[in-house]
Amino acid sequence: MRTQILVILAVALGASTADAARWAQRPVGGASMARAAAATGASEAAAVVQTALAEAQAARAVLAATPAVHGAAAEAAGVALAAVPALDAAAAEAARAGAQLADAAAAAPAARAAAAAAVWGGGRRMATVPPPPWRQGDPADSLYRSARQALNDGDYRRAAQLFAEVASRYPRSAYAADALYWQAFALYRSGGSGELRAALAALEVQGTRYPQASTRGDAETLATRINGELARRGDEQAARRVARRADAVTRAPQQGCPTEDDENDMRVAALNALLQMGTEQAMPILRQVLARRDACSATLRRRAVFLVSQKRTPETAAILLKAAREDPDPEVRGQAVFWLSQVQGDEAVDALQDVLRTATDAEVKEKALFALSQHRGAKAANALRAYALSDAASPELRAKAVFWIGQSRSPQNAQFLRDLFTRTRDAELKERILFSLSQMGREMNGRWLMDVAMGSDQPIEIRKKALFWAAQGGAPAADLVALYDRSGDREIKEQLIFAYSQRRDPAFVDKLIDIARHEKDVELRKRAIFWLSQSKDPRAVEVLQEIINR
Repeated sequence: MRTQILVILAVALGASTADAARWAQRPVGGASMARAAAATGASEAAAVVQTALAEAQAARAVLAATPAVHGAAAEAAGVALAAVPALDAAAAEAARAGAQLADAAAAAPAARAAAAAAVWGGGRRMATVPPPPWRQGDPADSLYRSARQALNDGDYRRAAQLFAEVASRYPRSAYAADALYWQAFALYRSGGSGELRAALAALEVQGTRYPQASTRGDAETLATRINGELARRGDEQAARRVARRADAVTRAPQQGCPTEDDENDMRVAALNALLQMGTEQAMPILRQVLARRDACSATLRRRAVFLVSQKRTPETAAILLKAAREDPDPEVRGQAVFWLSQVQGDEAVDALQDVLRTATDAEVKEKALFALSQHRGAKAANALRAYALSDAASPELRAKAVFWIGQSRSPQNAQFLRDLFTRTRDAELKERILFSLSQMGREMNGRWLMDVAMGSDQPIEIRKKALFWAAQGGAPAADLVALYDRSGDREIKEQLIFAYSQRRDPAFVDKLIDIARHEKDVELRKRAIFWLSQSKDPRAVEVLQEIINR
């Protein structure tokens, strides 16, 4: 299940399906993908929550409008209703997981950067397994076989030595041209800085002696990756090579538009290598990429906004805001807003507020709300509250703002949501506030929800939802039990019976037994009996036998 969610996250951010699948399965930089994907996890969790809530609320609405049924029909309805709180609980858990993932993101920028680099792919898919021997009579055949076996066994030093011997001892062999590539690949897998430089030297020899070698395309990609790794380790010459390569390929005329799953594009590898470079060298190239407006450069611009977000400079927020405002590609705009969530500081918060004021795309605004929720300062919190209060905003987006406010469990946010509930007339927004307060915990919120349920100033459906979320939020059992005898509203009593059936507290079983034995309303007694039949408490069996034997 986690793998599927991570694939969805990666594809949602613009990764190819193939890259996303590899990203979800593979550790990067010593961190698990679950931690490294944290930057996107919260956003996806929110989507899961919204979908789950919509389905749960629809199910409850249908059930509330359905007359009481008997026999098998009643049992079927009960089973369907029983599934609703499980769905709500799963939604709440997804919300909590989203918040935890976001916290992990803030604490692990290096892991996030490594994971995101994996999402964006490594350019052309290099050859990684030498082909089987194909020239049995060739003088280098047996040596090639040994080198190939050593590489496949993971003995990279020996493989590099044997492939080098193929090219030096048998330069006219059918194996010689590609042996230099495999020598470089084995050195690359060895990983030492000396080995990486030796690998570059082997690739240069291949380009000079065997320009028509079948692995020359792979060699270019491998050289780009090696230079990127050396640049990360502080090699200034390698960094200059990466910069020249990135500048050249991003300026080069487009030869057809690559699809999202096309890995055979050297520009992708060159851009990814910029992640390892210093800010002064990388940022001018990234600005050039983002300035392009030809349709075929959209894939590069999507990668560029991520790379800009990882180069933390005073101009990072401004560049991302410009992309969010002006880029013609909706995915570029959305990703620019998303990555603003990871750029700390008032400049980023100002940029996100500007997006909320000026953007016309609802999805971009939704990402801006999420991004604001990831900033921990008072300015971002106030911006989120102001948007939830705004009558000019759409009800859907105000509901999103309420959701993210609810994920920050502070007394100030709880009080804000309770005040907003009394001010708004929008039923959907009221429901979202009830849910958010239930997720915040605290006994004060539980009692407030019960007060809403028992009051007479709200529509009955709002009152029933308040009661449901009070029970789901862990309101004290004694308080919930006491509500039944206090209530004079039949529908509220029905909701309480259902709430009792969903909690594993003996006090609720006791109350269901009391209702089944003494309630004067026959239909309410039937409901209590039905839910007792679903209980595994041995006392429930005794009561059912008692009723049958009357």
